[in-house]
Amino acid sequence: MLAAGRRARLIAGLDGNTPSEDGGAALREGELPVISTIPSEPGGAEEGALSPDLLVRLHDRMLLSRCLEERLIRMNKQGDGFFWVGGPGEEALNVALGLLVHKGQGPAFDYLHLHYRSTATLLAMGAEPIDTLRQMKNTATDPYSAGRNFCNHYSVRKWNVAPVSSPIEVQFSMAIGTAIAQRRAGGTGITIVQGGDAGTAEGDFSSCLVWCSRPSFELPCLMIVANNRWGISTPASDMHAEPHIADRGAPFGIPGAVIDGNDPEACYRGLAHAMDYVRRERRPFLLEAIVSRLYGHSSASGANFVPDEPDCLLLFEKRLEERRVLTRSAMDELRARYTQQLLEASKRVREEPQPRGEEIWKHVFAERDVVREAAAPPALDVAIDVRAPRSGSRNGTH
Repeated sequence: MLAAGRRARLIAGLDGNTPSEDGGAALREGELPVISTIPSEPGGAEEGALSPDLLVRLHDRMLLSRCLEERLIRMNKQGDGFFWVGGPGEEALNVALGLLVHKGQGPAFDYLHLHYRSTATLLAMGAEPIDTLRQMKNTATDPYSAGRNFCNHYSVRKWNVAPVSSPIEVQFSMAIGTAIAQRRAGGTGITIVQGGDAGTAEGDFSSCLVWCSRPSFELPCLMIVANNRWGISTPASDMHAEPHIADRGAPFGIPGAVIDGNDPEACYRGLAHAMDYVRRERRPFLLEAIVSRLYGHSSASGANFVPDEPDCLLLFEKRLEERRVLTRSAMDELRARYTQQLLEASKRVREEPQPRGEEIWKHVFAERDVVREAAAPPALDVAIDVRAPRSGSRNGTH
C-alpha cells in the first residue's frame, strides 16, 4: 500500500511515472484531469508560468501563515488558548485563493464560506496576524467574535467572509443563499465555499450540488474540497468509493478538476481557471485539492508534527531556491523575523482584556433588525399641521 505522501504525489503527477503529454500523471479511463506542476527550471516560458514577484508573494504569505499556526499551537500548549484547529499543510491552496478573490462587501464581490483551516486565505487577503492570536486568547479585542469563538473562526463583513462554523460542511448550505443573491443581482461576483473531504458525507454538501445545478437556475458557485484524506481519525479509504470527490459533480452536470494542493503554482492556476469559469458562465464548478495535514486534526489529537506528509512550504522553498528566485538564507531570515514578531505579538495579547461577564449576551441576538430597516419604505419628509382645526371647517364639524 502506498504511503500517504507518495500517493499524493502520484495523484498530482509529480513522481515521473508514465507522464502524459501535458506533464501530468497518466490517467485511468474515466478519471478527471489533474492540473500538475510546471517545470522547475528558471525562466520557463510555458503558458501559465507565474512571475517571480508573484512567487515571492505566495511564499511570503505561506510562510507567515505557517509561523502563525505554529505560534497558535504553542499558545494552546502553554495555556493561552482553550483549543486549536487550523490549516498547516493547506497554505499553498489557501494563499492562492486569498490572492485571487475579489474582496469587498455585497453581491458585486465574492462571498467566502470558509472552514477552520483557512487562516492562510485571510492573511493573503490582508488580515492582521495579531487578530488571530486575539481569537486564540479569547480577548475582548478579537475582531472576529469578540472572544467568543475558537481560533481560526473568521467573520469579516466588509470582505464578504461569512462566519466560520465549527460543525463541518454547514457552509455548503449557506453558500446556496449568497449564490442565489448573486444570480439575481448579476455582475461578476461569485460564491466560493470550501470544506474538507470528510464533510462531503454531510447532507449540506449534497444540497449544494442539487441547488447549484438546477436546470435554468444554475448558480455561480465554486465548491472547493481540501482533501487531506482524513476525517479526524478515519481514513478516506474507508469512506469514499469514488476515485475522486470531484467525480461527484458529474451526475449533476457540474464540471470539476483535481489539483495538487501541495503545489502553490498548480493551485493558483487551477483556482484562476475555476474562478474564471464560474464568473464567465455563471455556473458551478467543483474543485478538489489534494493537501496534507501536518499537525493532525486539532489540539484534541495532540497537534504534533506529522513527518511523513508532504510539506507544501518546504517543497516550494526548494523550488524557489533551485530557480534562484530566493536564497536559503533570505527565507531563513524571513522565518526568524516572523517567528519573533508573532512571539512579541502573543505577549501583547496576553495583557489585553477578556470579555466582561455582563456582556455575555452581546452579539448573540441582533441589536437592530437590519432586514426590516432595509425593507422599510423611506420616511416621508412632509410637515404635518397638528393644530386644532378651525371652527366651521369640514374636519372640525361633528
